[in-house]
Amino acid sequence: DLSKGYVIKGEDTADFLRDTLAKMGLTPREYNEFIVYWLPQMEGNPYNLITFQTDAYTDNAVLDVDPTPDSMLRVFMVFKALDKPIEIEEPDIVPFERRGFCVIEWGGSELN
Repeated sequence: DLSKGYVIKGEDTADFLRDTLAKMGLTPREYNEFIVYWLPQMEGNPYNLITFQTDAYTDNAVLDVDPTPDSMLRVFMVFKALDKPIEIEEPDIVPFERRGFCVIEWGGSELN
């Protein structure tokens, strides 16, 4: 689902990811690991179209955890390198509330 997202200059991607992932509810350790993994693939692009898949991801990548967690955050980023910026509607960010036994999953994919 690329109907909502963000267009970010490659050089601004680290700051964007840090701020956005923190708003989503990742801890500094979690979002730093995410950035260390993904930034080398993104920072050299003129622009990045970045989306965070929610239902489109969780409905198609079912996760069964036993015992059942009290709260679960699944962050799946899809990005595409762009030569120039495009207009796109930004999504609303819903902050995650950690309760009890939490499962945190993060991942992503690049679209060519």
